Amino acid sequence: MYLTADKDVKRSDVFIFAKKSMKSILITGANGQLGKEFEVISRQFSSYVFLFAGRENFNLADSAGMEKYFHDHHIDICINCAAYTAVDKAETEIDECVAVNVNGAGTLAALCELQQIPLIHISTDYVYHSDQNRPYRESDVPNPRGIYAKTKYAGEHQVLERNIRAVVIRTSWVYSSFGSNFVKTMLRLGAERNNLNVVFDQIGSPTFAADLAEAIMQIIGRVETSQISWEEASGIYNYSNEGVASWFDFANAIFELKGINCDVHPVRSDQFPTAAERPPFSLMDKALIKATFDLQIPYWRDSLKKMLDLMP
Repeated sequence: MYLTADKDVKRSDVFIFAKKSMKSILITGANGQLGKEFEVISRQFSSYVFLFAGRENFNLADSAGMEKYFHDHHIDICINCAAYTAVDKAETEIDECVAVNVNGAGTLAALCELQQIPLIHISTDYVYHSDQNRPYRESDVPNPRGIYAKTKYAGEHQVLERNIRAVVIRTSWVYSSFGSNFVKTMLRLGAERNNLNVVFDQIGSPTFAADLAEAIMQIIGRVETSQISWEEASGIYNYSNEGVASWFDFANAIFELKGINCDVHPVRSDQFPTAAERPPFSLMDKALIKATFDLQIPYWRDSLKKMLDLMP
């Protein structure tokens, strides 16, 4: 209820006051896969005001622009989905990659800390790169290779050092019905060709971006209902869908679930050389995030079917 001594107050004024009293969540990287999924699920959370900022109005390489955005908008929680993600181009576009993934992430964390705003920052499984053959825990020593992986790891340090309310989520093999990704590439190629070669010696787990967005909103809900504080929650967490797959397995599942007749042949990674080396094994243990925030994580094939059902 809103009480006022001014009997002539307009209903529109009351609405504006109500909107301002709601907590606002800033989504950076709004045009990316995860950002778009947040746009979809935001309709389910009427108790929050969502601010969606793409690179055109919130560029992590532009510290002055970010500072102005914070000055012009009221923000209670920030979810950083923005990053330089061109893994192979990063090997030559080093300055651009550093500007966004390291310096930009650090500046964003500092801006949030200045106003006591909690920050949820998205990182990558690429920080895990070794001969280990059991699922990686957050306590395992990272060994990033390649500019993209190294800058994302350095960005994690910047975020955690500059914001005491920061939650870093490492995720892997992200796909969505939005943007460009492996699933959509396979659907296109499967419609064009009778057979494909796909690597079988890179092991991990896919992540449906919609599941990750929902998990993040559950994390926020746990804190907002005082089940845990942001300071207690601060740290690094792994998140992907449950289960294990190779890219070969992933491709076969896409064609099977979509009813596409395309033969998939398993090949080694060295038959598809890339500028940046990919982790051979980046399967992640999600026990910590599940226990801390009481999360249930869907199996990757179930989520893949859910996504494919959204496709024409």
